[in-house]
Amino acid sequence: MNFIFFGIVIFITVFLLLSWFVKTSSRKVAKFSRTLILIFSALLAIIFVFAGRFLLSLPLLFLILGMLKVKGLTALQIIQLWRLIQYLRTIGRFSYSQRRSSTQNSSSVTLEESYKILGLKRGCSKTEVIKVTNNLQKKIHPDMNRDVNTERLSQLVNEAKDKILENL
Repeated sequence: MNFIFFGIVIFITVFLLLSWFVKTSSRKVAKFSRTLILIFSALLAIIFVFAGRFLLSLPLLFLILGMLKVKGLTALQIIQLWRLIQYLRTIGRFSYSQRRSSTQNSSSVTLEESYKILGLKRGCSKTEVIKVTNNLQKKIHPDMNRDVNTERLSQLVNEAKDKILENL
């Protein structure tokens, strides 16, 4: 039903625009086109000045890729993965660069961090923990993402799962 409605609206709009185009002189059409282009450019410039940093950010790119269903990731999964990476970066357990200390790799996560990494709440069941871990590993495991270095991220997810399961 929506396709029919939008098709009719687009058809009427194009018809009205073309009938105006036929009835007016070429000078008015040129002036209207220049004015429209100027207004659109100014509006686009204002949007990029105030929101450009956010519009061209990595999460938005991930959301766009999620909408296109690239590698089977949905927008919600990409947001959750982005939040996980940001959380791990803030606590110092994940870095995009290869320069990490060996003490950082050998440390284990706390129970609270484990729940935050997996996005679970206290009191969850063993099957929930395993299901969430498996879903995350399908997306971030190094064998699934050969072009991205996710080894440490995968290790952290496994450590979080082990920590939660030993405390259940």
